Amino acid sequence: MHETASTALSAFDIAAILVVASALLGWFNHHFLKLPHVIGLTVMGALGAIGLTVADAFIPGVTLDDWVADTLQQMNFTETLLQGMLSFLLFAGALHVDLDRLKVAWLPVLLLSTVGVMISTVLVGLAMWGVGMLLALGIAPIWYFVFGALIAPTDPVSVLGVLREEKVPQSLQSAVAGESLFNDGVGIVVFIILLGAAVSGNDFSFAEGARLFAIEAGGGILIGLVAGYIGYRALAGMDEYTLEVLVTLAVVMGGYALCNYLTLSGPLAMAVAGLLIGNHGVTYAMSDVTRDYLVKFWELVDELLNSVLFLLIGLEMIVLVAGFDELVLALAAIPLTLAARGVGIVVSTKAIPAARLQDKGAGRVLWWGGLRGGISIALALSLPAGETRDLILAATFAAVLFSVLVQRATLGRLIEKLKRDHAPAVEDDTAAAAGAPPPP
Repeated sequence: MHETASTALSAFDIAAILVVASALLGWFNHHFLKLPHVIGLTVMGALGAIGLTVADAFIPGVTLDDWVADTLQQMNFTETLLQGMLSFLLFAGALHVDLDRLKVAWLPVLLLSTVGVMISTVLVGLAMWGVGMLLALGIAPIWYFVFGALIAPTDPVSVLGVLREEKVPQSLQSAVAGESLFNDGVGIVVFIILLGAAVSGNDFSFAEGARLFAIEAGGGILIGLVAGYIGYRALAGMDEYTLEVLVTLAVVMGGYALCNYLTLSGPLAMAVAGLLIGNHGVTYAMSDVTRDYLVKFWELVDELLNSVLFLLIGLEMIVLVAGFDELVLALAAIPLTLAARGVGIVVSTKAIPAARLQDKGAGRVLWWGGLRGGISIALALSLPAGETRDLILAATFAAVLFSVLVQRATLGRLIEKLKRDHAPAVEDDTAAAAGAPPPP
């Protein structure tokens, strides 16, 4: 009893360890590895997890991997991300999206974040089901579609950093960010519906699924509009930057907590609230001083949480079970998720003429820039313990690590190639402003 109490870490202890580790590894990466920040932290976290596992297997008496695994279990990655970090990350991301530019691309963004997610879920589920049948895995078919749903959401944070560095037009940045912000919420709702059917063992009903989706997604959007408007009115009635920052924190934490209580989509609520305050609030309800402080505060929150998140993505590899079936599913997940993403983009942006991407190159940036991140891993870790969870975790980590370490690292090169080919989608806004001819 006494020993258990002495080894248990408090929430503050765990937070301190993660922040200190992120800072130290970030410093090391900045001075020596010189990889992009989130890639460096993910790589070092993964190498640390692999090193601890190897050391435990070959060096008697080494149990550091057990300590790390216990610490991660105490922290509960799924609970920490989905019930804590995600609300701040989505709000911070939405805060910087230009609503006017997003309105121009509203139809492709809407279709990509809904129809695209559904198509990706179904195609990945069917393809992984086929792989499972070849391996003779004893998994109920619906679990493959659960994997399709959890791997469908894309992470806007990493790709937007590359787009800003490459000076890609704001219109494309807004389209990519808008799709990622909303498909997070849609993907989580679809995952919850499918997981409920998988756990209960009941046959999945499309009608019931559509009803639950409409309630959770529609309710989340409504809460986001209400919370964002209340925050906007509060910001407009004062000029005190410290209190105004506190108001935005209240919108995020209060709005997300209310959605959890009402079983509505908190991610969609935060995306909507962030868009409302980031556009109308910043433009009409803040002084220049407040605007500067508030934007910098949320940029700092965004950077801090993402540093911790991507370190955790690497460290969580310590929970993986290594086996032939897990390896085959992991290797299959990479091309299958990429192919499904491509089909989803083509169908969403070409089926309806008004939804077509006007500029050459935009589709390729959306496809290769559809990075997976912590949300997919958190959802996979939330699955019930057992062989099915181990297999899905392996596939999830493979797809996420490939997107972070390969797609994220090479997206800049793709954009540079498109610029050399004079693709309108990636032509710098400043060039257009200087008198460059409009795209054909």
